Amino acid sequence: MSMSTTYAIMYLELNLAAVILVGIVYHKSNGVSKMVAQRNFVMAIIAEIVFFLSDTAFVLSMRGFFPYSRLIIMLEKSAYFFSTTIMCYFWFVYFEHLQESPFVQKRKNVYISSALVWLMGILLIVNAFTGILFYVDGTGAYVRGPLFICQYYISYSYVLYTCMRAFIGLFKTKNPVRRKTLMMLALFPVAPAVAGIIQFIYPSIPLACVTLSLATLVLYLNWIDAMISMDPLTKLTNRKTLSFFHEQWLQNENDPTDLYLMILDANKFKSINDTYGHLEGDAALIRIAEALRIGCTAYKKRTNIVRFGGDEFVVLVWTNDGGVIDMLKDSINAQLARLNAEAKAPYELTLSMGVAKGTKEMPLKDLIEQADEELYKEKEKLKAAAS
Repeated sequence: MSMSTTYAIMYLELNLAAVILVGIVYHKSNGVSKMVAQRNFVMAIIAEIVFFLSDTAFVLSMRGFFPYSRLIIMLEKSAYFFSTTIMCYFWFVYFEHLQESPFVQKRKNVYISSALVWLMGILLIVNAFTGILFYVDGTGAYVRGPLFICQYYISYSYVLYTCMRAFIGLFKTKNPVRRKTLMMLALFPVAPAVAGIIQFIYPSIPLACVTLSLATLVLYLNWIDAMISMDPLTKLTNRKTLSFFHEQWLQNENDPTDLYLMILDANKFKSINDTYGHLEGDAALIRIAEALRIGCTAYKKRTNIVRFGGDEFVVLVWTNDGGVIDMLKDSINAQLARLNAEAKAPYELTLSMGVAKGTKEMPLKDLIEQADEELYKEKEKLKAAAS
């Protein structure tokens, strides 16, 4: 068996493994979530599969395994570069959704941001007649054109921009779950980029497809992990993460900071659901979550906000100043009143709060029970005042 044949078979095996791996991710992802963000994830995977297949077809054609002609080579490489741009575009939209960017919330902006995809399509059409990007010469050899590198600039600018935003976002959040997601987004292109550079310089080393498929798998596993630990309605972490946050504090013996646990419960929430419907009830919960985010951020204290279940929320606060807790309560209530007024809600939305101070010896269960008792007392006071 010749070296050329051996190389072609190796290339086929590696890229076929990449296609199978990404195909499994596509099968597991498609239909699992109807969220707009996840639909873009699925579209990126489809483009990625086309990217892998066109790359494999090109190599096998050049090695004589597939029919070889100038038209076939030009079509294979055009599909390769166009799918690259489409793939990077959908990664960009998906990553922006994960970063909760206001930009992609408007469909018009998403359409405008696809301009580079259209530009690549136009360039590839022009290239078919001019060879400015790539061409097949008289001897049948594939040759890079004078503007060949532009294809990479156009495609990878999408990913570079959104990953840089994720990297900057790492320094603006203290939420460990969100930091993990942003870290994943920031690092996503590193390994594929290194592999792509190596393959760009040494085209005979087939690293790009395999590395990209592994990066996609890691991103998919991170999404699954986020689904497990995040509440889909409020985008807060759920009660499963409470023990994680608490355990971190227990294990850090050198941290002298006190831990306070606040349980917050929406007053008369059942009447909101019964009178205005569950959709309005969901909107109220989203406003509460936003009030908690803004209210806690205002004091720059280390906090973790958790949706405990139903209309109950928990805030873990690390501080040696017990007075901060009262300030946080006032801040959260003020933000909630503002958000509810801005939403022009036809009902009052307020919170009752119970607080307990933890110790290193106290189990999380006992800490929650103490805060819950304080919450119950505040609820009773409100009932007595209303009667």
